[in-house]
Amino acid sequence: MKLNFLQPSFLLSDMAEPRMRLNLHVCRICVQLLRDPATLPCGHNFCLQCIQDHLDRDQRKNRTCSCPQCGHKFPSRPQPIKNTTLEGDAAAAAASMQALKRPALWSCRPGPGGPSSGGRSLCERHGMPLDIYCCTDQQIICAGCDSTEHTGHTIGSVKEERRRKQEELKNMQTKTKQILQKQEKKCENMGKTLEQIQEEARETQDYCESILAGIVDSLQRHYMSVRELIRGQEEEAAAPVQMSLQTLQVKMEEMRKRDAELDHLAQTDDDVHFLQKWTPLWHLCEDDHLPPLVEVSEGPLLPFEFTKRAVDQIGKQLQELCDKEFASISQTGLSGVNNAEQDEEPKTRAEFLQYACCLSLDPTTAHEDLLISAGDKEVRLSPIKCKTPAVRYPERFSHRRQLLCREGLQAERCYYEIEVEGDKAEIALAYKGIDRRSRTKLSAFGGNANSWSLDRSTSYSVSHRADSIQLTTYPCNHRLGIYLKCKEGTLSFYEVSDSMTFLYKVEAEFTEPLYPGFWLGDKCCIRICDLRPDRL
Repeated sequence: MKLNFLQPSFLLSDMAEPRMRLNLHVCRICVQLLRDPATLPCGHNFCLQCIQDHLDRDQRKNRTCSCPQCGHKFPSRPQPIKNTTLEGDAAAAAASMQALKRPALWSCRPGPGGPSSGGRSLCERHGMPLDIYCCTDQQIICAGCDSTEHTGHTIGSVKEERRRKQEELKNMQTKTKQILQKQEKKCENMGKTLEQIQEEARETQDYCESILAGIVDSLQRHYMSVRELIRGQEEEAAAPVQMSLQTLQVKMEEMRKRDAELDHLAQTDDDVHFLQKWTPLWHLCEDDHLPPLVEVSEGPLLPFEFTKRAVDQIGKQLQELCDKEFASISQTGLSGVNNAEQDEEPKTRAEFLQYACCLSLDPTTAHEDLLISAGDKEVRLSPIKCKTPAVRYPERFSHRRQLLCREGLQAERCYYEIEVEGDKAEIALAYKGIDRRSRTKLSAFGGNANSWSLDRSTSYSVSHRADSIQLTTYPCNHRLGIYLKCKEGTLSFYEVSDSMTFLYKVEAEFTEPLYPGFWLGDKCCIRICDLRPDRL
């Protein structure tokens, strides 16, 4: 016993030989000590039951029977031969295994991963030191695992692998720190850029607000001058009329008095008195003449008509100028988008939404039968009982249940979506100068050169210049997407659901801003969808 404490290394070396012998009596299929050892014609040994199961699997899968250790293929199913010699050796090996598993007096405390010997972790299956590293499977193994499960693999020592991995760890840490430094620098620069953008946006907003406020002030001053002009026109036109009116009223009062005297004279019974009063009254009546009447015809009213026409013309010019210039500003603001990305046609709804534009219905264009609600985003036919007297807007559609949006589309790419309830509706884009008074097709969407229309009923059709193209697609979804490329001259219609269903593409040369418009059939409702990211 004393010798054991003094020379533990000697005893450990003696124990290595049984472990190596033990590996020779391990079945390569179940990795356990051989039970009823059986030998194949190729010379390799397995548990009888294990090799029988293996051969059965090969036959069930119509595979050629083979040795699970060397891979040798047999022309027919081999008959395993019981190996009585190995059976006795396996029993002796089992006894040695039990001896190896008994704790030694000099064993150190078990380390993580299993029992330990001399401070080293041992394999729980074979009781051997875990000092081998399989590079192929990236596993820490013992000599027993190496000889049974990792044959033909790239093998190294645990210590050498730790040294190599330690170097890789240092290199990884260095690269990670370098990447972090670059990312921190990039974050710092992006933060500065964001601050510059926000500051520039505030300055631009203040600047534009001051410019537009000055324009509003200028319009207000001109409005006051126009009011003074109208007041002067009123005074100039009304002065002669008022003077004639006052003279006429005085003369009429005198005539009323003469008429009263004549009534009184007619009732007198005294002939002498009658004749005495008659002569002077007769002369007075003969001398009475009414002043000439001032005819209130077109003459005094012409200045007002000229003023209205001039202001109306200024209003149209200002509106057209604002629509054109602000659309140009919007288009210029979007020009910073990557041109390479814009060259690609959108396919998914998310890609279409990059070009979403905000629209609102214009009540001044709506036919009197239409009712607009939901913040100028929804229109439906007004119930007869709820109809109110229509305001006489000059831009209103007179004879067709149509209306336009306020916004004219002129940007490089525009996309919007609408939802339709009901059987019949028309989704159109039109120039601002579309006829709104005619009772003929000239005022109908798609019935003239100034508009293009997608007609939705039991089927789809597309109309322009009164020519209609019938589509083969039938309505399946209530939501429609409209994609406009102004400069390229294309207008595409889609049905929108989880995917985009293409309906039709119009090719034309658009020379003016296009205003989205709608026609509504009975029991129909059209809603402009809010495509802001926080509302999707």
